[in-house]
Amino acid sequence: MDNVFIGALVKAASCRQHASSRTSSTTSPFKFHRPRRRQTLATSKRDRALHAPPSDSGQSEAASAETTREEYENLIDYYHETHDEQRVSFEDSTTCGLPHLEGEDTQSEVKALASGEVEGYAKDEIPIFEKLVHALNDESVAAENIYELYQDLPLPRVTYLSEDLRHSLLRRLSIVKRKNQETMLRYLSVMDDMKAAGHKLTSGEWSSAIAFAGRCITRVTAAQVESALLIWKKMELVANFKGTNVTFNILFDIATKAGKFVLAEMILKEMKARGLALNRFARVGLIYYHGLKGDGDGVRKAYRDFVQAGEIVDTVALNCVVASLIRAGELPAADHVYERMKRMHARRTGTRLPPRNWKRSRELGRMLNRAAKNYRRDPEKRQRLQDEQSLAPNLHTFSIFVDHHVTRTGELQRVATLLHEMQFFDVALDGSMFLKLFKGFATHGGIRYSSWTTARLESVWVSFQNVLEEEIEDIRVGKWISIWALRAFTKCCGKERTLQIWEELKSRWKPDASESGIINGILHKLLKIRDFD
Repeated sequence: MDNVFIGALVKAASCRQHASSRTSSTTSPFKFHRPRRRQTLATSKRDRALHAPPSDSGQSEAASAETTREEYENLIDYYHETHDEQRVSFEDSTTCGLPHLEGEDTQSEVKALASGEVEGYAKDEIPIFEKLVHALNDESVAAENIYELYQDLPLPRVTYLSEDLRHSLLRRLSIVKRKNQETMLRYLSVMDDMKAAGHKLTSGEWSSAIAFAGRCITRVTAAQVESALLIWKKMELVANFKGTNVTFNILFDIATKAGKFVLAEMILKEMKARGLALNRFARVGLIYYHGLKGDGDGVRKAYRDFVQAGEIVDTVALNCVVASLIRAGELPAADHVYERMKRMHARRTGTRLPPRNWKRSRELGRMLNRAAKNYRRDPEKRQRLQDEQSLAPNLHTFSIFVDHHVTRTGELQRVATLLHEMQFFDVALDGSMFLKLFKGFATHGGIRYSSWTTARLESVWVSFQNVLEEEIEDIRVGKWISIWALRAFTKCCGKERTLQIWEELKSRWKPDASESGIINGILHKLLKIRDFD
């Protein structure tokens, strides 16, 4: 079992070309291949785009094994297939690498500086303004850097920005990997500046504010729902903007994740009363809604409605189905969908793997939303676009299953199998997967006859240290991974080893006063010791 587990970790993160040189020793560390270096949109034309519209000339390679709409509908039907179908094996798979996606240009449409736009600035302030404009034109610049440049402008900041620049600024601040309190405050502070200066906002900007207010913390509560509804009320009653289908999709998602199902149903009824159509994102949200309600049949019906509405099925949609079935208590049905995803990907040559970059994934979803609407009256083009979409499992797929097994079932063998299969889809482990593994040891370790042994925990720790040394992207020491590592070692190894781990963590990470206080409080509860500094 030790060799199986460590071997699975090795294969999950190593290139297939190096497979023959791996060892299966429980004490040997394993090496991660580095994720591909990030390419800026300015230097890589192909990465600015996601998908060109389906070509009219010739049949795409992806369509060599065309899947009918009925097959997509039956993809999640646990009882549709006979029980003697074999699971797909990828032992001989040659899938490697992430092919680039092609499509629309996402460069900002901010207008070039006009001489009149800098007249209000002192001579020494013009470079600050020019830096901001340059950053708004460069899609590779992070939202936090743009906000810092905005903060450097003289007061009152927004009065010196043209209308185009103001809208571009809010658009760029709304595009973030994860919504949290910091990103929310950035967006809302600029929005407040604009309202105070008497500048009008668009319905999209109001909708983004609602999304930030409702999704600023991981676990949505009644407080976030109230904040989101308050902004919606201001949008409609003060700013005189009627909510669009995007606005109501966001409200529905927030209500659903907060467990406010009656409110979610009221929002759907209001959409219907206003004649607002459900789009791709709303239909995916409906799948998740039924999962949170524990309604497996509702999940299946919502998915079939998704397909029958002409929406494009891809990995993101199927991940939602998998997560929803697990939440509904139907793990075998979720496993069945996962096997179908692997099988359908294996039989369709030429399909691209799902994008790993969050911005490209976001743009792909937006493109598919538009395409489904545009191609509903052109079944041939829609089918070609569908055949081009990947159904392969991605990091989120594996994370869904691993999280369930480390928190619920404790099936380490299944976790090892999933980690082993990640390599065939060129999916590298990231920090969240290490966090989940530590969580598994904290939950299931320290128990007699448990598979979550001290030796296996130590090998995971050695592997984690090695990838930190290599400075792999998205793998770093932080508050939550430290907390779960300490809990795991307390459960499996005892007080002395836990304190050693804390010293090692502190040597790689400098927590601020708040983070240090939280972790010291947790250590006090775990080990009954007062001072850990």
